[in-house]
Amino acid sequence: MSLPMNEERVKAAVETLLAEVGEDPTREGLVRTPARVAEALKFLTSGYGQDVDAVLNNALFTVECSEMVIVRDIDFYSLCEHHLLPFFGKCHIAYLPRDRVVGLSKLPRLLDVFSRRLQIQERLTNQIAEVISEALDPLGVGVVIEATHLCVLMRGVEKQNAFALTSAMRGAFRSDARTRMEFLELLKLRGDMRAALDPARLVAGAGEVAPT
Repeated sequence: MSLPMNEERVKAAVETLLAEVGEDPTREGLVRTPARVAEALKFLTSGYGQDVDAVLNNALFTVECSEMVIVRDIDFYSLCEHHLLPFFGKCHIAYLPRDRVVGLSKLPRLLDVFSRRLQIQERLTNQIAEVISEALDPLGVGVVIEATHLCVLMRGVEKQNAFALTSAMRGAFRSDARTRMEFLELLKLRGDMRAALDPARLVAGAGEVAPT
């Protein structure tokens, strides 16, 4: 765990930054901005103060289960460590139990621990896979993250429709192509189902998909 953030130093740094970009930190709209930024950063980097073992504690259970467990479409927000701009999207986590499972709500919490830090998507993906591998000793782990990066949309190349896709495969998800494809196909299946059930594409009262 890291030391608590010094909010007074953060506020002073933000006030200096406002002045350096040509603003007046004392004007009405900005006078409380340093405090607001400090409070926001405290939340957005709260993962540094969280302990993974404490998050998973009392939620590991011994069961006879060898089928794939998937928690998908977990929303997350993080800050790019290169520009301090947000990136956000969805995370999909799957594992093949050996003899233990973890409470399903703990997987989104685990994502929060690592996403609420200064991050890059590649590291975030691998950190989640590594922790699950170490905590559960499963037959395999698969993690896929799809995200939009504002450092790509707002600056630099300014590509508005670009998104990044990363994966981390461990154990059977890496060595067995069938296991890996089952995971990826299940992710695709849910997407196809949601598209087919989109209310905008249903004919009112008929229950049929409207032509596109």
